Amino acid sequence: MKSIEKAGLQPAFSHDGRDLTDGRAYATLRSDRLLRFPNVPELSDERRQLLDELEARIGHVFCDAQLLDRSLTHRSFAHEHEAEGYRHNESMELLGDSILGFLVCEWLLERFPNEGEGRLSKMKAFLVSERTLDDLARDIELGRYLRLNRGEEKTGGREKRTILVDTFEALMAAIYLDGGIDVVRRFLRANMHTLFAIMDPADLTATDYKSALQEALQASGLHVPVYQISDVIGPDHRRTFCVDVVIDGDQFARGEGQSIKRAEQEAAKRAITRLMNDTVSIDDEPVEAEE
Repeated sequence: MKSIEKAGLQPAFSHDGRDLTDGRAYATLRSDRLLRFPNVPELSDERRQLLDELEARIGHVFCDAQLLDRSLTHRSFAHEHEAEGYRHNESMELLGDSILGFLVCEWLLERFPNEGEGRLSKMKAFLVSERTLDDLARDIELGRYLRLNRGEEKTGGREKRTILVDTFEALMAAIYLDGGIDVVRRFLRANMHTLFAIMDPADLTATDYKSALQEALQASGLHVPVYQISDVIGPDHRRTFCVDVVIDGDQFARGEGQSIKRAEQEAAKRAITRLMNDTVSIDDEPVEAEE
């Protein structure tokens, strides 16, 4: 409030007297106007307990639990239960996608203020890609909390990449509408710091070791790699996956990660390192003179 008065601006208030300079109050008003619908069913105790679990994973307790619930509601469920007042999350996906893009760009510019647009765009494309968002969604076990109809349940909807990615975007919108941009920023920076740590504008293969490995193998006349899960370590809520990358029948390298995708990337990274070392060793071998 003081900073606003210093700047010569007048505090803004909603029609019901809420101070809109308070980000939380403004976010609540925004959610009231945009996404609240009449006759939405009350949350059951079982559903409330599930949402409490997700809030703990996110690190944000919602003022409006119905907003969180809507972000997790797939169109299949909403259409099946439309008469009960349920609404799907598709409009929230659009907002969440924009918020993700904005915050990722902001962070990239902080880390690489002198980098050109081309490299920044490539790094952003990786950081907001389906593969990355799918990993982030699985890290918080987002599929566990979805509302799906029976058809989607039977076809493994809770594990489908497209559904998880779309729901993750909707969830970002829900966090923003309930708590404001700073809450989303904190969540993303806590969950994406390892991805940002590997960003290197001078070596963009770091964003996709699997593609880089495949290209290197094809250039060497070798077959495409095969990734196999060799082990799963730890309890269900904090599993570590071990993945082998197999090249022409040879177990070439192993990677570990909190998701299968990340373990595959780590295995590919180690395979690239081994390929490079093997090539150097061959090149350094003395050539015997012909008699």
